[in-house]
Amino acid sequence: MFRCFLRAKLHMGAVTEANIAYEGSITIDEGLLKKCGIQPYEKVHISNVNNGERFETYVIPGKPGQICLNGPTARKAVVGDRVIIFSYCWLGAEEARDFKPVIIKLNEKNRPVK
Repeated sequence: MFRCFLRAKLHMGAVTEANIAYEGSITIDEGLLKKCGIQPYEKVHISNVNNGERFETYVIPGKPGQICLNGPTARKAVVGDRVIIFSYCWLGAEEARDFKPVIIKLNEKNRPVK
């Protein structure tokens, strides 16, 4: 049996842009993606701490510090809102036993907090 687990989380990122004119997705600082192991075009869930909205989309790599909601997701937040970005994976019992997710807490400039 497989179960779904949190694989990676970017905690309390700040939305830097909302671009309604784009086809869709979320643009995230490429360095942050590498740190937590989220790949371009991977599906993610996003939770907006400010308004309670929850939605999913796919990731595209961006510039340092960037978290931009594109297309319809741009309606789910405004610049400055804090978001939590989740990536999940399916694990078998053996893999799940010692599995630990990567959790990166961010400050208001989307830099990792130690």
